Amino acid sequence: MTPSFEKVRQLLRQLPGLGHRSAERIALYLLVEKPEKLGPILESLTAASKQVKRCNRCGSIAEGDLCEVCVDPKREATSLCIVEQVPDLLAIERSQAHRGTYHVLHGRLSPINGVGPEHLNLASLEKRLKDEPISEIVLALGNDIEGEATCHYIRESISNIRAGIKVSRIGFGLPSGSGLTFADSATLRSALEGRRDVGD
Repeated sequence: MTPSFEKVRQLLRQLPGLGHRSAERIALYLLVEKPEKLGPILESLTAASKQVKRCNRCGSIAEGDLCEVCVDPKREATSLCIVEQVPDLLAIERSQAHRGTYHVLHGRLSPINGVGPEHLNLASLEKRLKDEPISEIVLALGNDIEGEATCHYIRESISNIRAGIKVSRIGFGLPSGSGLTFADSATLRSALEGRRDVGD
């Protein structure tokens, strides 16, 4: 293989979900088999890199100050679903089980990896709890130790900011240790519909 091809393959391997063989297949496809597809992909990535950013309110992806969910007047402003990453939000949206708004943490607490509260999108969450008419929070985080720790921290924060907010946690139908991104729509719908209240 050529040095240029190897550099492309190594860069592709750094993307989430791509191993050695997947990166090699994509590199061959774009550089050798279908090079005419490379130009449009590069153009769209360049344009998106200038336009796509985080929503100022919830942390999802947006091309303006707010994302499509945050500007939708039909959303239930009283119900807030907290997720770890944007792909989790997209997965729940596909399930059509949540009609409220979202908040993306962009991670979860992991002291062993040096991830503390200051590394998550929590400051804007606190502001939303103070400013918005939120009466229910759905914690849609992974069913593992780090997910549980993050949920516990958020519950404590909520109780310190405002009383009377109902907090529930999804879990039904999700195997232990799994995330939301790869769950199918039916499983996510069951998880949200079967959410349980969590105490302080």
